[in-house]
Amino acid sequence: MIDEQTNKRSNSFWRELPVLVVVAFVVALLVRVFVLQTFFIPSESMEHTLNINDRVLVNKVIYDLRSPHRGEIVVFKSPASWRSDPTEVDFIKRVIAVGGDHVVCCDAKHRLTVNGQALDEPYLYHDSDGTADLPSDEPFDVVVPKGRLWVMGDHRSHSGDSREQYLRTHDTSAATIPYPSVVGRAFVVFWPLQRWTWLTVPGTFDRVPDPPKA
Repeated sequence: MIDEQTNKRSNSFWRELPVLVVVAFVVALLVRVFVLQTFFIPSESMEHTLNINDRVLVNKVIYDLRSPHRGEIVVFKSPASWRSDPTEVDFIKRVIAVGGDHVVCCDAKHRLTVNGQALDEPYLYHDSDGTADLPSDEPFDVVVPKGRLWVMGDHRSHSGDSREQYLRTHDTSAATIPYPSVVGRAFVVFWPLQRWTWLTVPGTFDRVPDPPKA
C-alpha cells in the first residue's frame, strides 16, 4: 500500500514537472520584460564606477512610479545621433540634472554647478597615478528642457554624453534625453563577484536645490 502511494506521488510529480517548468519560464520572462533586466557594460565611459564587462541589474519599474533623480545611474535608449555604432542602442550614464535645472561648467574650483550648487564628484575617473578627469574640459551653460535629462559618463574624457553632444551642436534638446527613453535605474553591480556593489546616489546631489519656478 505504501509503495503504491509512493508510486502515485512520483508519477504525479513527473506529470506536473513540465507545467512547473513552463510556469517558472513564464515568470522569469515576465520579470525580465517588466521588472528587472541585466545589462553588461561594453565601454569605458563610466569607469571606474562601472568597468568594461561589468554586469548590472536594472530596475525597470521605478520610473513608472516617479521621475529619475539627480545622481542616479540610468540605462536609456540613445538617440541615433549619439551612436558611433548604429547597433549600440542602450546607453548607461549618470543623471546630472533634470528638467528645469541650470547646469554650468565651471566654478572657480572647476566644478560643475547645478542651480548654483557646486558638485563634488568623487566618482570621476582616476588614472593609476591618481590624476582625475576634469568635470569638463570646455565650458558650457545650459538650462535642461522640461521632461528631459542631462546625463554624463563618469569617465568624462571617454564618454559620448550630454556635454559632448551640446558642445558639438549647441542644441539642448539634442543633448538631453526625454524621460520616456529611460529603460530603468541601474542599482547594483552583480558580476564579477569581486566588483559587487550597490550603485547609490552620491551625497553631493542632496545639496542641489530645486530650479526656480517659471
